[in-house]
Amino acid sequence: MRQGKIIVIAAPSGCGKSTIIQALLKEGDLDLAFAVSATTRPPRPGETEGVSYYFMSTEDFREAIADGAFIEYEEVYPGRFYGTPRSEIERVTGEGHNIVLDIDVNGARGVKELYGPRALTIFIEPPSIDELRRRLESRGTESAEVIDERVDRAAYELSQAGHFDARIVNDELETAIRQTHALIDGFTSL
Repeated sequence: MRQGKIIVIAAPSGCGKSTIIQALLKEGDLDLAFAVSATTRPPRPGETEGVSYYFMSTEDFREAIADGAFIEYEEVYPGRFYGTPRSEIERVTGEGHNIVLDIDVNGARGVKELYGPRALTIFIEPPSIDELRRRLESRGTESAEVIDERVDRAAYELSQAGHFDARIVNDELETAIRQTHALIDGFTSL
């Protein structure tokens, strides 16, 4: 049985990466499974344990790090950890399916270093920082201070885009979905 491939999609918060991933999973023709990440942040309205994320306490997350349970993890904001469980990657790719990871830029670089040609890294960019701020504000889920933090972090993340295998500007969602689909289809067909 062939081993599945790893597709990493990263973007600043508010760039539509989760929406793009959900659209690709719904289409169903790329044999993609979603890697459920772990996080220490509280659930947002509508998020489900084990589907959206594995929600963990900071103490449990730190123990999992010490046990080598993650292929990548990051303290994205003070006290806010995100990570991809190693078991998730091994299970899905071992069954011959492709897996898609929704992770930050540092995690994406680490996964690429770990898996090399088995991993495709795609960076989703906003049309502009102003548009990114507008999208974050329109969510209505974060305070102005959190939005400022996310916009500041976006500047760093955008500076890392050149390290990715491919970059897509999400100016028009349907176009970004089609472009991402084409990249993944070409990669998984090799």
